Amino acid sequence: MSREPRFLIVDGYSKQGREELDAGGATPAGVLYQRMLESCHPGCVIAVVHPADPGDELPEGAALADYDGITWTGSSLTVFKEDDEKVRRQIAFAQAVFAAGVPQFGSCWAAQIAVTAAGGRCARNPAGRELGIARKIQLTAAGRGHPMYEGKPAVFDGFISHDDEITHLPASALCLAGNRFTQVQAVSVSHRGGTMWAVQYHPEYNLHELARLMFCRRQALVKLGFFQDEESCKRLTDDLETVHWEPGRRDLAWQLGVDEDVMDEDVRQLEVRNWIRHQVLPGMRC
Repeated sequence: MSREPRFLIVDGYSKQGREELDAGGATPAGVLYQRMLESCHPGCVIAVVHPADPGDELPEGAALADYDGITWTGSSLTVFKEDDEKVRRQIAFAQAVFAAGVPQFGSCWAAQIAVTAAGGRCARNPAGRELGIARKIQLTAAGRGHPMYEGKPAVFDGFISHDDEITHLPASALCLAGNRFTQVQAVSVSHRGGTMWAVQYHPEYNLHELARLMFCRRQALVKLGFFQDEESCKRLTDDLETVHWEPGRRDLAWQLGVDEDVMDEDVRQLEVRNWIRHQVLPGMRC
């Protein structure tokens, strides 16, 4: 008898990080991933776990091997601060998932966690924060032949927000994409019998969520020099919101430099659909 896939979402945010998003009107990262998975495969069954929180565990009676796919959200934590217990717990969780052999996919934090769990390294990007739209992400030779990117343009833009970058890949990893700002924009990591496909950008975001994220971090973004003041940040977030709710505003879309790469869900989330098709569905047991 056929059934729908069971997904576990690993929300990488700490309780404090989730509260900061909520205060700014941003959707929780786990909810964003749930919406994306339900859009990519309607009818799927989903559970969420928060390994940054002490004692937050799998649903009662569940084991990692019970899931057909495990996805990772972004996070406001810093992966190379391995003295932080919230980070250590998530690295250990990723290692356990690799050992369980359950296919994994994730955004941003996920790529850094996967690489670190497999023995690679991350560091703060000397170029600073990459924010808003990651421009001209280009597939590598490995990426052009990888099933995660079937049907994807060779060069594209994506939603992004990160300080850290992958600096050293483990031997079991492939760099699938990069751009001028961040050398590794996508990876495939094999470790302990399991695999994670992960992207540095955020296919789960939309223009509204990008606006809310910027609003949540507006004071820090002013200090970093992205905006002269909070009012200029508000003007940009207002424009992002307008284009989200009124996609026919070609004037604002042109001014913001956004197109179907980020506005068309079918293009933006193609990597997730490919992961489900190639990694999750073939391994399902009835």
